[in-house]
Amino acid sequence: MTASADPTGTEHHVRSALVRDVPASYVHCIKRPGLRQQLDVSLAREQHGQYVRALRDCDVSVTVVPSDDGIPDAPFIEDTAVVLPGRDAVLARSSVSSRAPEAQGVLSFLEQHRTVEVMPPGATLDGGDVLWIGNTLHVGISDRTNQSGSEFLERVARRARLTVRPIPVQGGLHLKSCCTYLGRGLLLHAAGKVGPHAFPDMELVCAPEDTGANVLAVNGKILVPAEAPRTLELLERHGFQVVPISLSEFQKGNGGVTCLSLRIG
Repeated sequence: MTASADPTGTEHHVRSALVRDVPASYVHCIKRPGLRQQLDVSLAREQHGQYVRALRDCDVSVTVVPSDDGIPDAPFIEDTAVVLPGRDAVLARSSVSSRAPEAQGVLSFLEQHRTVEVMPPGATLDGGDVLWIGNTLHVGISDRTNQSGSEFLERVARRARLTVRPIPVQGGLHLKSCCTYLGRGLLLHAAGKVGPHAFPDMELVCAPEDTGANVLAVNGKILVPAEAPRTLELLERHGFQVVPISLSEFQKGNGGVTCLSLRIG
């Protein structure tokens, strides 16, 4: 999870982003439970290219980090780190052994932008569990992120005068699988997966499709899965400029719009 919040906390401005190539081994990524459809690596690469072009069309400078066949889930680069405003970033530690090498693969690129604090053994965190709204990092406590990971992030985030607020995740892989921030005080969420008291200061907007709950607000536009057409229409009715992105092959791997980039303010 990355980007820098504007002074009002209503929008995250993104100057640059890291993405990671889709390896041939992506066919062996950790797949959505119960998935019966075959994963198409060629189509995933095509969709990834469309995603990169969409970011660049939003005035984001994109760096493509090379991948390799030893890390099939590497395109989900958001999970590897949390980039904070100012000088710091936290290199995350995965709870999944097959994903452990991913963070090291982006470290040298991340060090070009920030001083990187490495999460210690025993603490686990995925960037997909970190939802930044204003001066608060909402951290999902999930199968991928534990309390120790949240506490380590909190110690580093204090330097940037950010507050960390743990939230139990129910019914989703990550916190941002269940909800994402649109701006204007509006939180988009999947039905039944965000309790009424989880975000007391937000106006909740329910995505008509669960896959529509993960969107990416970037520089005045909202990137939305093309597989969630009713969510696209809903956000247009709310006055947002939406950009549909085809993500079928990444949804098969438990991914969404935010997962495919590590954004830097």
